[in-house]
Amino acid sequence: MQAFIIEAENRPGELARQTAAIAARGVNLYAYCITLGSRGASAFLAHDEAGVRSGLNDAGIAFREVPVVTAWLEDQPGTAAAATKKLADAGVNIDLFVPLDLKDGKATIAFGVDNVEAARRVLSDQLTEWMIPGQPESVRAGTSL
Repeated sequence: MQAFIIEAENRPGELARQTAAIAARGVNLYAYCITLGSRGASAFLAHDEAGVRSGLNDAGIAFREVPVVTAWLEDQPGTAAAATKKLADAGVNIDLFVPLDLKDGKATIAFGVDNVEAARRVLSDQLTEWMIPGQPESVRAGTSL
């Protein structure tokens, strides 16, 4: 699974422009957005990655793709710190950290990383599959890129 990350000016309508470009392809999204002063970033996960890619390209919206690994963390203090330290110690840079689900005392987290193999190795006992609602079962986070 890939995350699509867009950095843009923090202004009214920017997220609407991005999501409209993807919606034009009929793609359902999981979207996350944050602003930092005059700049902002959006991150999108979708079952139709080709649709996201073509929608953004056709609209002239610059983006970068980041591979995603999904892992579970206990829903308690310190588990995010422990997991991110494992990744840091393995030299893995984290571009995305997004909670996707919380069930039975465990949070499923999407880690967008620069080194999937190392991330899978250090989080091997916590890896989990997560499926975007409506996503074909053949394409799941944690099982394919």
